[in-house]
Amino acid sequence: MERYEGSIPAKEASSSRADWAKARDALVAETEALGYPPELGLLLAKELGSPKAMHRLTVWLHEVKPKSEEEIADELLAIKSDVDSWREKKAARQANARVNELKYFGLDEE
Repeated sequence: MERYEGSIPAKEASSSRADWAKARDALVAETEALGYPPELGLLLAKELGSPKAMHRLTVWLHEVKPKSEEEIADELLAIKSDVDSWREKKAARQANARVNELKYFGLDEE
């Protein structure tokens, strides 16, 4: 029997943790390569929260090579805004699907 952590199977949870750690380490390495302290990379990773967002910022850092922490903070905020917009859009789609389901099937009266 597979062990569960919350609603995620343990196998997937450990993979998620490994992906998160790998993305965090890449972000920290890239910030250090640009001459910033590793603590900045750790803070950025904590703020972004997801491996995909961390990867997006890591690629941006590599390509743009920003000259100041302010530029990095601006990009961090832009990425977080995109993620928030995506979450809102996803929630709206799910709510719309539920409304359409109720319209089509009606309420279950058992």
